[in-house]
Amino acid sequence: MFSKACEYGIKASIFIAQSSMKNQRVSLKEIAKKIDSPVAFTAKILQALARNGIVTSIKGAGGGFEIFNPQEIKLSVIVNAIDSDAIYNGCGLGLKQCDNKNPCPLHDKFKIIRENLKIMLENTNLKELALKLEDGISILKL
Repeated sequence: MFSKACEYGIKASIFIAQSSMKNQRVSLKEIAKKIDSPVAFTAKILQALARNGIVTSIKGAGGGFEIFNPQEIKLSVIVNAIDSDAIYNGCGLGLKQCDNKNPCPLHDKFKIIRENLKIMLENTNLKELALKLEDGISILKL
């Protein structure tokens, strides 16, 4: 459902939030390893997240990435930073033209899924996901 970049962006943000809640910054290499992503690809994703004010990058010794207010960052902000609003508008079958006037066979059912996804992304923050990771309830990779 999400692009690969968006998946990595969400995972990276959760990991950075978890570390930030312990007053720790994490390096690009640590993030890439934790989320099982190529370093160069992770760097591009983190640039987009930093450009959109989701993560902060500190250079030099003791530097790294951090998130100041993980409870204020909703998943919808991360998705929009990486994939824009395409996930809310795309066709379930990948058709270029699919709307109420010219629907694909899945249009009505997929419309409900997109609406529910939007609600979930707008109501889920990084802190709650980072706490699940911290408590061992969830994982970022096997």
